[in-house]
Amino acid sequence: MNQPTATQPFVDRRSPRKPGDSPVFERRQFTNSHEDLSPGAQQLALAIDEYKLRNRRRFITYEEMYEIITGLGYTQL
Repeated sequence: MNQPTATQPFVDRRSPRKPGDSPVFERRQFTNSHEDLSPGAQQLALAIDEYKLRNRRRFITYEEMYEIITGLGYTQL
């Protein structure tokens, strides 16, 4: 095993942020996958991503997706 030596100080990356540090942003990058979509599909994808961020959800249920779709104005014929 590789043990830290006296010359290699231990860096605790789990420490809470210090006052004055820049804010931490989520590592998620939803928009990278939306570039090749049609305008309507992009609108839906962005609405879903916004919902996920607003509600702190990584995955959504079909009921939540239906709520987003109807919120965009789509109706069943």
